[in-house]
Amino acid sequence: MRDVNKNGSEFCVAFRLKMVPVHAACALLSLSPLLVLGVPPVWTQPEQVHLSYPGVIGSMVVTWTTFNKTESKVEYGLKGGPLFQMSASGDATLFVDSGREKRKMYIHRVTLSGLKPGSTYIYHCGSEQGWSDVFLFTALNDSTSFSPRFALYGDLGNENPQSLARLQKETQLGMYDAILHIGDFAYDMHEDNARVGDEFMRQIEAVAAYVPYMTCPGNHEAPYNFSNYRNRFSMPGQTESLWYSWNLGSVHIISLSTEVYFYLEFGLDLLFRQYKWLEEDLEVANRPENRAVRPWIVTMGHRPMYCSDDDQDDCTKFDSFVRLGRKDTKPPAPGLEDLFHRYGVDLELWAHEHTYERLWPVYGDKVCNGSKEQPYVNPKAPVHIITGSAGCREKTDRFNPNPKDWSAFRSTDYGYTRMQVVNSTHLHLEQVSDDQQGKVIDSIWVVKDKHGPFAWV
Repeated sequence: MRDVNKNGSEFCVAFRLKMVPVHAACALLSLSPLLVLGVPPVWTQPEQVHLSYPGVIGSMVVTWTTFNKTESKVEYGLKGGPLFQMSASGDATLFVDSGREKRKMYIHRVTLSGLKPGSTYIYHCGSEQGWSDVFLFTALNDSTSFSPRFALYGDLGNENPQSLARLQKETQLGMYDAILHIGDFAYDMHEDNARVGDEFMRQIEAVAAYVPYMTCPGNHEAPYNFSNYRNRFSMPGQTESLWYSWNLGSVHIISLSTEVYFYLEFGLDLLFRQYKWLEEDLEVANRPENRAVRPWIVTMGHRPMYCSDDDQDDCTKFDSFVRLGRKDTKPPAPGLEDLFHRYGVDLELWAHEHTYERLWPVYGDKVCNGSKEQPYVNPKAPVHIITGSAGCREKTDRFNPNPKDWSAFRSTDYGYTRMQVVNSTHLHLEQVSDDQQGKVIDSIWVVKDKHGPFAWV
């Protein structure tokens, strides 16, 4: 870095200062005369840009951050056409982090509507006081015969984000239609008065500004009653991103909070509210007219109900809170296994354990394969995938050397999972090892001729 000259102009070089990106460091230099004079700087440059799908066909939500209040505007246009010929406006919400400094930031949200499904759009966001970089996205296809492709992972940190570079490149190559981040962000978003959260959101911009970045809360989001998580993301529904559902192609995806079973100080009512919502959502999804159109039901929640890690986490216990509920509350809190089995959930995605583990179809702690030769063809119970090894400062976990019968494949490599819902009967999953330069180390097809609770018979 070079010194600022006498009239305050700066000369910036490509570098980073301890979690401060180039553009922010350069902006700091350019404002140094104001800092010397004691005049507060004006931070109006958009950053931390990310997309989410609001659940309405032809729509996309653009979210970003500034550190002073500005207008909230997105300018966009079809790829190949005139740039920025369309615009949409939204609102900015003040978020005050609960750390010692009570740092203030403005979270901007703009919903783009009337998009042509399958068409690619070029956009930037901000205001006349500052614009973001230019990004692009493809509006989600509204056909139920569409075969969406996802990247799945949890536990991605600001330090040691080993899989991130590969995910950035694959996203920008157009390999995914959406990302499912299954809890635990930044490690931790609230740290250093939420500056770690800022840096993490800048890091994932190279993924999240190009495809919908869909999330659920993990245990690392708990400080200040999940305030950084609830304020930074823009998921569908009215529960501040804690739980919601959405449709894409032939799949109905449910995002939920497993943390309601562990942070009762934030209100036992949250647990019962979510459970009631899950029952209602699953009942609607299982109506014959809906299941015929979207036969696949996939859930994503942070803490698994089964695992074979050697760490004494909830999933290592037969009486797992997530699986069987809590008997120490009044009234007793119901678990999720019976609920998901009763409504014929096909696939359950989890993280939290810093490993990859694929289970045989399992219910009631027992293997329920479709057959010995083809366990995932017409399985007799939901399939579970644990994918929490994207990379973080806590490194990877260790496995119990004597797993139960339901453990089919496991790996401690850093990596992430790909999923494609090919059609109404076929779903493909594969695990990518970043340790092995992107090698696919596990792959299965889940094949179902029928869906719903009667599929278990």
